[in-house]
Amino acid sequence: MDFPVYIFGIHPHLIFESLAYFIGFRVYLFTRNKERIPMDQALWVIVGAILGAALGSKFLYWFENPKATMENWINLFYLIEGKTIVGGLLGGLIGVETAKKCIGWTRSTGDDFVLPLAVGMMIGRIGCFLTGLDDHTYGTATTWMTGVDFGDGIKRHPTQVYEIGFLALLAFTLLQIKRKNAGWEGLLFQLFMLSYLMFRFFIDFIKPTPHPYWIFNNIQLASLLGILYYIWLINKKQIEKRREIHA
Repeated sequence: MDFPVYIFGIHPHLIFESLAYFIGFRVYLFTRNKERIPMDQALWVIVGAILGAALGSKFLYWFENPKATMENWINLFYLIEGKTIVGGLLGGLIGVETAKKCIGWTRSTGDDFVLPLAVGMMIGRIGCFLTGLDDHTYGTATTWMTGVDFGDGIKRHPTQVYEIGFLALLAFTLLQIKRKNAGWEGLLFQLFMLSYLMFRFFIDFIKPTPHPYWIFNNIQLASLLGILYYIWLINKKQIEKRREIHA
């Protein structure tokens, strides 16, 4: 297989990133809880998510190589070329919470985004895999049977495929929890974020990206902060639930 794998002459990243947004949005419209939030207010939440994700994905990317960012801080092409999923997720979270405050909505809306996010991210990672070395999402060299030669004669961890498999398993698990109506409103999204951030924290140890922050890279530091936040949030919710039971 030659990388990038063009489809009808179109770059795979463009095709699958477009499909990820389109299908992810359609999944959201089809699966969202219509009783949780009216559509007119849900659209504002979506706008907040999109803007927050766009800003967050760029902002975190600038910390991948801080020296290069400082050297190119007036280079517009450098500043807009990269993005990160973790930055997009965390930025999207901030955008959603900001939008909810603006419209005065207090209930959790995160559960509605779990399946659309998982589906969209899996589709997007197909494009990352088919792009090959140009996408910079591959792993380090490996002798594992899963190793893939992306065109330079070196077999590497196909971390994009690992992520697709992880997201599929995570989505299935969370759907089982949803069917049992277990937990509280917002639990599914909290578990999704906690699980994905833990996955990214560990998988980035086998990615050949700069690790300028001791043994960590920018993604791992952001993931660690997110992990600590969601552990605190879930623990807080559990304490509140216990108090309600014994009240």
